[in-house]
Amino acid sequence: MTSGNELRLFRADLHIHTCLSPCGDWDMTPRAVVDYSAEKRLDIIAVTDHNTVENAGAAMERGRQKGLCVLPGMEICSVEEAHLIALFDGLETALAMQAFVYQHLKGENQPDVFGYQVVANVDDEVLDQNPRLLIGAVAVELNTLVRKIHDLGGLAVAAHIDKQAFSIPSQLGFIPPDLPLDAVEVSYRVRPEEAGTALLMGRPLTCITSSDAHFPGEIGRVSTKFFINNPSIQEIRLAFQGRAGRQIVYSTKRTAG
Repeated sequence: MTSGNELRLFRADLHIHTCLSPCGDWDMTPRAVVDYSAEKRLDIIAVTDHNTVENAGAAMERGRQKGLCVLPGMEICSVEEAHLIALFDGLETALAMQAFVYQHLKGENQPDVFGYQVVANVDDEVLDQNPRLLIGAVAVELNTLVRKIHDLGGLAVAAHIDKQAFSIPSQLGFIPPDLPLDAVEVSYRVRPEEAGTALLMGRPLTCITSSDAHFPGEIGRVSTKFFINNPSIQEIRLAFQGRAGRQIVYSTKRTAG
């Protein structure tokens, strides 16, 4: 841990799913996600299940045991069916965002069709199955979601903008100039420094890369290195903005997948 104004590199994977996401592998329990992340020598991860944070608390507890910073978050599907990563410092604010999302999320999950949605504790014990249609779209527009995230002190990152489905460019055809994003994310298929005009469409947005892991072997397949003082939302925000010496260094390590 750093002290004072000392800056150092933190290796982060800010888009990881657990077994709570209907498309997530059953082996991706909160405990296992943290343990795999520690094995990959990550310093910061974000647990970002679809439209929920119910496994984030257990992952954060395991992170404290392993000395790994776990940020609570979620991958929200807007009414436009575009995916947005919401990141928070504390579980309380993440749960407040979840409450807002749940108010506007309709439908009931069909496990045989969409997959099981397992809530687990830090000891790998199954606590419940979430009955909501987490794979569905929230009946809220992107602009409103971003502003709600910001009202709660969080960061809003456009997910996998290089993908041909469920990204802001794929759904809208462009990144709206009035959408107050903090950053955008590309998948492991694209280097952030190569996103260029075709993806960012002229907007001066910081671009990161994350694994979007649904299976253990995918965790840390790409990462973003933050040159910051400590693993917090405020420090990451400063790095996104390139302020106070904080900045981003992109990982060159890539694996097939």
